[in-house]
Formats: sequence, C-alpha cells, structure tokens
Amino acid sequence: MTTSPRTFDLVDTWVFDLDNTLYPHHVNLWQQVDKRIGEFVGRHLKLSADQARVIQKDYYRRYGTTMRGMMTEHGISADDFLSYVHQIDHSPLEPNPAMGAAIAKLPGRKLILTNGSTDHADAVLSRLGLATHFEAVFDIIAAELEPKPAPQTYQKFLGRHGVDPARSAMFEDLARNLVVPHLLGMTTILVVPDGTREVVREDWELEGRDETHVDHVTDDLTGFLQGLS
Repeated sequence: MTTSPRTFDLVDTWVFDLDNTLYPHHVNLWQQVDKRIGEFVGRHLKLSADQARVIQKDYYRRYGTTMRGMMTEHGISADDFLSYVHQIDHSPLEPNPAMGAAIAKLPGRKLILTNGSTDHADAVLSRLGLATHFEAVFDIIAAELEPKPAPQTYQKFLGRHGVDPARSAMFEDLARNLVVPHLLGMTTILVVPDGTREVVREDWELEGRDETHVDHVTDDLTGFLQGLS
C-alpha cells in the first residue's frame, strides 16, 4: 500500500540543510571540504592520499561524518578538524536573489540544520545573499558532535527551537538524512542534481529518491520554492 506524499498545507517551519541544498550540486564547493578532510585524515593517520580516502569515506558512511569517525576511532579534536576542513574558497558561490525572494515568501520560520559548522554556514549564506532569511543555524556543535542522520540530532534540533515536526518541512540533498524527519512527521524534500552538469558525488549519496520517506524531489530548489508561494 502506497501513501500520498505529504503536502505543505500546515507547514509553518521550513528547515534547510546547507551544502548541496541551498546551492547547486555542480558548484562542487563541498569537494574543497572533501579534499581537506582527506588531507586531515592522511596527516593525522600518516597515510597516503589513497589510503586516507578509503578511511574517510568508510567513516562518512558509518558515522554520518568523517569527523565523527575520527573522533570515535582516533580521539581527534572536533575543533581542530572543523577549523582545518572549512578553510576553503567560497567565491564559486554567487548571490541568488531569486531564491532569497522565494524563501522570504514562505509563511513562518526558516532554520538551517547542518552537519557543518556555524562559521561555514555563515560564509555560505553570506555569499548567497541569504543570511537575513534564516532565524538560526543548528550546526554540528549544537548537535553535540552527533551528525545527521542520528535520531538524537533531530530531537535536539526540534527541542532547542521549539519546532513541531507535523508542521515542518525538511529540505536535504541526502535521502538517508530524511528518514528520521519523515518518521517524526515532517514533510520531506530531496534536492537532487539537475543533470545538466557534472557533479562529484559518491553513488550512494545520489540514491533514495524513490523511497517512501521522500515526499517530494526537485532539481530546481528556487523554482520549487516559488511554486509554494
């Protein structure tokens, strides 16, 4: 038995992931972070680049973030990790006034829920021209270093910001990060690459668009948001 996708009729809180969600996948900004994560792993564990990448991606899949895996397996400092991997060039990001206008028209609150740091989120939002549209950023530090898709992370987010999941929508680029939000009652939207340009992603990161915990799929977030107002 299939169920109809949840609608936006009652939604008054709009929750957005950051990387590869609020900007297009093909910008590949995250690839800069990805490269620096590999460098961090290699330097800390004294591994070659190829060996470090295997460890990096294994931890990413198993722990939600490579950082969590490095903390758990090797006791690294989260502050050291975050400060190193987010030293990137944000200039590929360009202002998106159309998205800003669409977000501004959404009724109610707008929040960011990211596995990145607040500093990184602030830099991204500033480059996109979206900083004034969001009430708050819930980052990996606020999550007490437990990344999505850990259930407790979403519970902490909902509790801290007084969010009713039944009246909320969650926008994400990873289908696995929408499983818990959907179970909690949120309307879920998966943001996928538009297919016109090359993106650098692991195969598993692009899976899940047909799963039942994904209510809506879009390859054009700005257009999707404009259609809601």
